[in-house]
Amino acid sequence: MRFATLVLLALIAVVHAELWFGKGGVPRVMSLRAQVEAQHKSNSEAQARNDQLAAEVRDLQEGLEMVEEKARVELGMVKPDEIYVQLTHSLPQPMQAASAPVSP
Repeated sequence: MRFATLVLLALIAVVHAELWFGKGGVPRVMSLRAQVEAQHKSNSEAQARNDQLAAEVRDLQEGLEMVEEKARVELGMVKPDEIYVQLTHSLPQPMQAASAPVSP
C-alpha cells in the first residue's frame, strides 16, 4: 500500500511539473496569449488602414472631387481662368543699430 501511494504521488508530481514547466505549461500559454493580443491589435490597426484605403479608392472611382483635391494639393494644379495666390508668413526682422560710427 505504501509503495502504491509513493508511485501515485510521483506520478502526480510529474504531471504537475509538466503542467508548470512543460511544452504546454502555464508560462508558455501566458506568453502565447500576449502574442495573440498583440497580433489582434496589429490586425485591427491594419484593418482600419485598409478601410481607409478602400474608401479612398471608392472615392477615386466614383467621383472627380478626390482627383481634383489630390491634383491641387500634391501637384499644385489650378483650373483654367483661376488665379493661384500663395501667402507666406515671414517673421519681422529685428531693428539693427547704425553700423557706421558718427564722426564729430
